[in-house]
Amino acid sequence: MKILVVGKGGREHALITALAESATETELYCFPGSDAISDLAKPVDVDGLHSLISWMKDNAVDLCVAGEESYLVKDEGLANLCEEAGIPCWGPHRQSAQLEASKEFAKEFMQRHNIPTGGATGCANIEEARAAINGVYPTVLKFDGLAAGKGVAVCPDEASAEEFLQEVLVERKFGAGRLLVEECLVGPEVSIFAAVCDDGYQIFTPARDYKRIFENDEGPNTGGMGAVSSLQLISQEELATIEETIVKPTVAGLNKDNLPYRGFIYFGLMMTADGPKIIEYNCRFGDPECQAVMPLVQGDLAQFCFQAAKGDLDKNILSFDDGWSVCLILASAGYPATSRSGDVISGLENVENARVYHAGTRKNADDQWETNGGRVLAVVAGGSERLEAVDAAYEQLNKITFDGAQKRTDIGRTNF
Repeated sequence: MKILVVGKGGREHALITALAESATETELYCFPGSDAISDLAKPVDVDGLHSLISWMKDNAVDLCVAGEESYLVKDEGLANLCEEAGIPCWGPHRQSAQLEASKEFAKEFMQRHNIPTGGATGCANIEEARAAINGVYPTVLKFDGLAAGKGVAVCPDEASAEEFLQEVLVERKFGAGRLLVEECLVGPEVSIFAAVCDDGYQIFTPARDYKRIFENDEGPNTGGMGAVSSLQLISQEELATIEETIVKPTVAGLNKDNLPYRGFIYFGLMMTADGPKIIEYNCRFGDPECQAVMPLVQGDLAQFCFQAAKGDLDKNILSFDDGWSVCLILASAGYPATSRSGDVISGLENVENARVYHAGTRKNADDQWETNGGRVLAVVAGGSERLEAVDAAYEQLNKITFDGAQKRTDIGRTNF
């Protein structure tokens, strides 16, 4: 089976690894890929989506897997273009991917289908945003479009809110777009992932990620400094409530609104005193949650995605390990405000009994791995108990070094 995965980060490295380990014999390709991904999948040298579609047709690709969110809404949309070309795509249509691309679209969808969420007001400019906040803190501010996981700020006071408003609505840090002023929900966060195929779905192992750069969830937001995943993360009763009040009505709402959906969907949830409420959707696997979840997936992921992309969701193909998986991120100097490239990475060859997924790395002229981005790599280890998995992951992470490396030391230890 010929499979092409679209994306270049740690999430795609984890997906491609799982596809390569599937029982189905696969021939893997990537676009745009990375030096690390190229060890598993052949990079495709094209200059955009239309050229990529032509290449897939010419090379009889059986399945396209959308990893990175931007391609789902770029141009006419990756899945839309694949459908026109007769190529099964595991990823939603452009109009459906607005659930992630527009926070305001998603909020209106939740409200329309009575899915539990916080109240919110859409704003076009800084004056409207200030009026919507109306002196109520803490408040949550969200840029309406895609922002690589950095377009959300939980603001405890007027000063922090004003700083974010200036960045988003005056300096236009993330480009043109509206802003959502949202009620601040309180409680433990949980990430739920489901494979959705038309009116069917299968829920994967729950996860929890750590967004802040520093210990104890302090400092600026990042794309994610680590994650844990386990079927033990929440109770079966809680998961059943989430399925009944959030997952089911979301899938039903997509069908009612004629929003075609075949692909992964991420439900970012807050477990409030009033029950689970949804914070946001992502129309693909989370990052770094994907790196934590994938090692727990058992079965033939390649066959599962191939059949589901064609409209047949077979829940018997996959099962899930009931242990714990812990993902730890090493970030480069200056992250998240900036990132430094060119620092040589040492110790990768010493890692044992753990997975290393590359995100911001490249090979230099001396064939050494070096940093090439903000979040550099992830180390993932497992265990039957949470702290066993935490200790195993940190033991291996501590073998890897580079100048300016940043890491948190409390992943998997706090927020429980």
